[in-house]
Amino acid sequence: MITAPAPMPPAYNSGDTAWMLAAAAMVLLMTPALAFFYGGMVRTKHILVMLKMSFASLCFVTILWFIVGYSLAFGPDVGGVGLIGNLDHAFLRGIGPTTLTGSIPTYVYTTFQMGFAIVTVALISGSIAGRVTMRGWLVFSVLWLLIVYVPIAHWVFDTEHGWITKHLGALDFAGGLPVELNSGIAGLAVAVVIRGPADFRRKEPTPNNIPLVMIGVALLWFGWLAFNAGSAVRDTGTAATAFINTQLGAAGAMVTWPLVEYWRTRRVTMMGVGSAAVAGMVAITPACGEIDPSGALVTGLVAGVVCAFAVTLKYRLNVDDTLDVVGVHGAGGLVGLIMVGLFATSAVSGKEGLFYGGGGTLLWKQIVAILAVAAFSFVLTWILAKVVDVVVGFADQETYAAVPGQEEERAYDFRTAERLDALTGGGRGGPDRETLAEIQRLLREHREG
Repeated sequence: MITAPAPMPPAYNSGDTAWMLAAAAMVLLMTPALAFFYGGMVRTKHILVMLKMSFASLCFVTILWFIVGYSLAFGPDVGGVGLIGNLDHAFLRGIGPTTLTGSIPTYVYTTFQMGFAIVTVALISGSIAGRVTMRGWLVFSVLWLLIVYVPIAHWVFDTEHGWITKHLGALDFAGGLPVELNSGIAGLAVAVVIRGPADFRRKEPTPNNIPLVMIGVALLWFGWLAFNAGSAVRDTGTAATAFINTQLGAAGAMVTWPLVEYWRTRRVTMMGVGSAAVAGMVAITPACGEIDPSGALVTGLVAGVVCAFAVTLKYRLNVDDTLDVVGVHGAGGLVGLIMVGLFATSAVSGKEGLFYGGGGTLLWKQIVAILAVAAFSFVLTWILAKVVDVVVGFADQETYAAVPGQEEERAYDFRTAERLDALTGGGRGGPDRETLAEIQRLLREHREG
């Protein structure tokens, strides 16, 4: 006998659910997109490593989120002070097909939030690209998710209990604190522990595949629209505002970052354009559902300038933030959170920032939230990276260079022999001195990836 499924509660809304199912899928796509983005930016020999780090996050964070992550981030608050949830919903216990979060099934909401956790962990890998062991990364990412990300997610995303949103009253619509600022500060901490070579500027990786980078940017952009608009958790006008604001933020940064790049180098690169789009979307993330479209455009314009300069600070600080996680996500998140305190408008968020007659109260709350998350993330991430390095081994300046079996799997087949044959004329006489020098260069390039 077939049992009919239990009817949905009256609060259930099929339109909201359909939108959030699509949004969750788009957000989950962002981590493979990040893998392409990072993979195109590193040396050829490190492409597969970057792909593995991102896809490992997809696997392990998914499982941990199901076991304890969701419960700790969104479960009933421990002590009523908004610091962490309890384990009532471990293994999604007490949640079923008809359990709702707002007007959508909780299964959909937890999957949507799972995507945030996955991509935040994966983002950190860009700060230490090509210089850590995979075993160290796996141990670090598991510990970091539970010790650093989950508490901050509870502070911000659990609007009924979290101390930042409920008790402090700071605003963060789609994750500027737990995702953007957190990943940037964590990237800084882990880069301080896992130092690059002293001359890292000279050895900075040249992007191996810029079209792959731009494919990653395009897919990130696609997912980001749902990342931000989906944070409304309903198909409402707020979601629509977040949607258009995300587009405007990205476009604004793509104007100003290339201008800074041209002023400094007299050229505009596709790497700069792609990074600008990401910086704009990072900055608009906390503000997208709190400010109007004019404020969103200003946010993007400001973020493009700030992040274009911020990515060069690593040379002054002598910290090898390899793929500019600190300069883009840390600085971009900071810009967006400050912009909320300046441009929040009651027409969108119900609260007013400094420029809309609200005084400096909201801006001060934003600053307190920024300082709290930055301090918490940096200190705990630094400790975790140190412990993992001592206990299981984290730092590895020659990652996968001599791992058995790694030589059997390459990102690209360069057909070096065919190129050398063409240089030597296919056996029609010996090569001259210049050709020999080119052959030596090709062999060296092939060895180094």
